[in-house]
Amino acid sequence: MPLTQEEIKGLTKKAWEIRKAIVETTFTCGGSHIGGSLSQTDVLVALYYKYLTIDPARPDWEDRDRFILSKGHGGIGWASVLGDKGYFDKALLKNFNKTGSPFGMHLDSLKVKGCDASTGSLGHGLAIAVGLAVGARLTKRNFRTYVMMGDGELCEGTVWEAAILAGHHKLDNLTAFIDRNNLMIDGLTEQITTLEPIDAKFKAFGWETLTIDGHDFAAIGEAVEKARASKGKPFVIICRTVKGKCVDLMEGQAQWHYGGLNSDLRDQALTCIDKYYAELLG
Repeated sequence: MPLTQEEIKGLTKKAWEIRKAIVETTFTCGGSHIGGSLSQTDVLVALYYKYLTIDPARPDWEDRDRFILSKGHGGIGWASVLGDKGYFDKALLKNFNKTGSPFGMHLDSLKVKGCDASTGSLGHGLAIAVGLAVGARLTKRNFRTYVMMGDGELCEGTVWEAAILAGHHKLDNLTAFIDRNNLMIDGLTEQITTLEPIDAKFKAFGWETLTIDGHDFAAIGEAVEKARASKGKPFVIICRTVKGKCVDLMEGQAQWHYGGLNSDLRDQALTCIDKYYAELLG
């Protein structure tokens, strides 16, 4: 069932809050992988506030859906969502990545409630997700596994080993997202290692594929519904996104893969976000 206009409005307002939280936490902690955290925000908001079967009061509930952030450097954005959902007191984010904090730049599943797997070394999240999907089938559980990958990590061979295995086992309880913002730490992905055609590569390995605007909630919702309805194949959703989305000085800039904010830059970033959403919501 398509998202209603009221649902889209609610998700849009939530994305507004999460992006501001990312900026504020980046300011207080001294720096973060802010560009990719902003580009992934809309997909994470759609999943956590609409589609995932989860219970923050029971983070170890066996029948919960699993979510793996393979691009683990986006942890500051993921932690902003988990805190807002009530997995922990979001006031704890004020000490993000500081001594004694449970939050490192990459989230640790042993320290952060709601984190199903520790990630950080790129290229491993899809393999973890494949294992979870196989495990669900073997134990006859109905939970679904979702994984968010960065486009830069598609250079890693382990991604394609996992993709082949998922296709072989016809894991239709597995949905992958690719945050296709076209940038990695060293610059444009296609100037470093050619990735395209990404959809054809996954199709060759037995996946259903769909390419969408990763900042359009209606498109994200439709894609998730198609993935849920797909039978006999894993499903990958290639999300066209903008690195640093909603912050003019960061949008499409490789140098904002990681960066810190002084008070002036924080204020500029928050102003950009408020302006973007005020215009979007009318």
